Amino acid sequence: MSLSPKIRVLVVDDSAVVRRLACELLGADREIEVVGTAADPYEARDQIARLAPDVLTLDLEMPRMDGLTFLSLLMERRPLPVVIMSTLTARGSEFALEALRLGAVDVIGKPVGGRRLDDIGAQLVAKVKAAAGARVRSVPRTAATAAVGPTASGGAPRRPDPRATILLGASTGGVEALREVLTALPADLPGIAIVQHIPALFSKTFAARLDSLSALEVREAADGDHLLPGTALVAPGNFHLLLHWTGRHHQVRLAGGPAVWHQRPAVDLLFKSASDAGHARHCVAGVLTGMGRDGAEGLLRLRELGAATFAQDEASSVVYGMPRAAQEIGAAQTVLPLTGVSAWLNHHPVCNPPPATPALHP
Repeated sequence: MSLSPKIRVLVVDDSAVVRRLACELLGADREIEVVGTAADPYEARDQIARLAPDVLTLDLEMPRMDGLTFLSLLMERRPLPVVIMSTLTARGSEFALEALRLGAVDVIGKPVGGRRLDDIGAQLVAKVKAAAGARVRSVPRTAATAAVGPTASGGAPRRPDPRATILLGASTGGVEALREVLTALPADLPGIAIVQHIPALFSKTFAARLDSLSALEVREAADGDHLLPGTALVAPGNFHLLLHWTGRHHQVRLAGGPAVWHQRPAVDLLFKSASDAGHARHCVAGVLTGMGRDGAEGLLRLRELGAATFAQDEASSVVYGMPRAAQEIGAAQTVLPLTGVSAWLNHHPVCNPPPATPALHP
C-alpha cells in the first residue's frame, strides 16, 4: 500500500528559538516533513529554489528584507502556500492582514506574555495541512485594495424586516473572501453577523479594515450589541457570537465555553442561535471558504426551518472544506462563486423586500 507523500515545509523566521520549536512541532506530525529553515528572505529564496517546499511558514519582521516585501515578490514570481506567523499585537495584526491581501493562505499568532510556541502546536499543524491543499492566489504587486462599495441599493432606501439577518461563516481564505463580499454590498441591507476563524486581537483589526472599505458600518461585536440594518458585526477572536431575539431586534451575546469543531468562535453556534430565535425564514445564511466542517450542521438546521442558505463553490474557494461539508449534508440550497455572492445577497427577497402594495379604495 502506497502512502501519501509528506507535506514539505520550509520555516522562515529570524529567531533561532522559533525556528527550532516550529520544526519540532511540525516534525512531530507523521504527515509533515520540515525540509529546511531560513533566517531571512534571502536565505528563504535560495532554500525555495533548492528544496521546492509545499508550504512556507513566514515571519513578517526580519532583517535585510521585511516579510511583506518578500511575500509580495514571492506571490508575483513563484506563488506557493504561505502561513504567516505574526506577533499578537495591533501592529502585528495589521501586517498579517496585509499579508493575507497579498496572497498568504492563513495567519497564526505567536504567543506573547509568557505563553510558549508549543501552546499553538495543534493550530500550526492544522493550518499547514490546510495550506498544503489551498488554491494559491497570485496577486500583482500593483493590485489596489478594493474601493468602498455602493452606499445604497438604488432608488428609495429599502426598509428590511427587523427580523431579517444575514449570517456568514468562513475560515481559511475567508478574510479576503469576506472583504470581497462586504465591499460590494450597499448600506441598507439587514444586519450581518460574521464568524471568521481568526486569532484574538486580529478580529478587531480585521473589522476596522472592513469598515474603512465598506459602505456598511463594520465593527467587532460586543456583548449586548444590537444587530441593526446597515451594520456588520464580526465575532471577536476567542468568543462565540450568539444572537438573541428581544422582541424588537436581535441582540448579541458573547460566550466562552468549549471550542466547537476546534474553533472559538464557531460558525455552527451562530447559526444554531439564529434558528433558536424562531425567525429562520427571515434569515439568509452561508458558508464561505475554509477548512473543516464548522457551519454545516447549523446551516442545515436553518434550511430546515425555512432560511435561505448557500455555500461558496469549489472553484473559488481557497480551501473547499466547510462549503463541501455543507453541500454534502444538503444544507446549502444554492452554490455560488465568490464573485456572485454580493449580488445574490443584494437581490434576495429577504434582503430586498418588495414595497408594500397600496390599499385600493372604491
